Amino acid sequence: MEFEQPLIKGTLIKRYKRFLADVELPNGDVVVAHCPNTGAMTGCAEPGYTVWLSQNDDPKRKLKYTWELAQTFNNDWIGINTHRANRLVEEAIQNQTITELANYETRLREQKYGDENSKIDFLLRGEGKPDCYVEVKSVTLLEDSHHGYFPDTKTARGTKHLRELAAMRDKGVRCVLIFCVQHSGVKHVSAAAHIDPEYQNALQEAIEKGVEVYAWQCCISDKKIQINQSLPFLNEKKG
Repeated sequence: MEFEQPLIKGTLIKRYKRFLADVELPNGDVVVAHCPNTGAMTGCAEPGYTVWLSQNDDPKRKLKYTWELAQTFNNDWIGINTHRANRLVEEAIQNQTITELANYETRLREQKYGDENSKIDFLLRGEGKPDCYVEVKSVTLLEDSHHGYFPDTKTARGTKHLRELAAMRDKGVRCVLIFCVQHSGVKHVSAAAHIDPEYQNALQEAIEKGVEVYAWQCCISDKKIQINQSLPFLNEKKG
């Protein structure tokens, strides 16, 4: 996924009110950027980080800048815009980069399913194959020397999605959870039981039902983001 226009480099002053960030541009101007990330963003929003913004001059927009990327003091790249995750995974499915999801002829987005009023990110269909329900989660939390975790804050919505996937497995369809890793420092991924034990428990139950879990890393620069390699998913069972 290439960025439609060149990104604007700046320095993060602070993130606040969840969806706002003050950024200083190279000319000294300070702008307010939209922060398209609902998570805690632990380790992703330190004052002084180099950040990259996209610009949209549509007069109907309240904020013309959107915070897309960050570079840590260790020069790790982070994809801040979690809305990009689905597009990255879709592109990787289309290009057959994600080998576990190759060779499906039909790809449907945001399909309603389940008993809890949910929508699946992708429904894949192929001749002679059971339907494949794909849920995507963006991973940006780095802890414990290259270990990535999801979620970075409690997520009742994420836990609900796991229940829905587990229930769909009982109906004989294929269900897949993709952790889209938008942090170049992450080398392996686990559920964050220390942050949201309910999510970890739901994930374990889903795995036992046959839900498949994969982690895929993104290569990130100020020009493009692209899923390029699989990472180990470490299923850290409790007890």
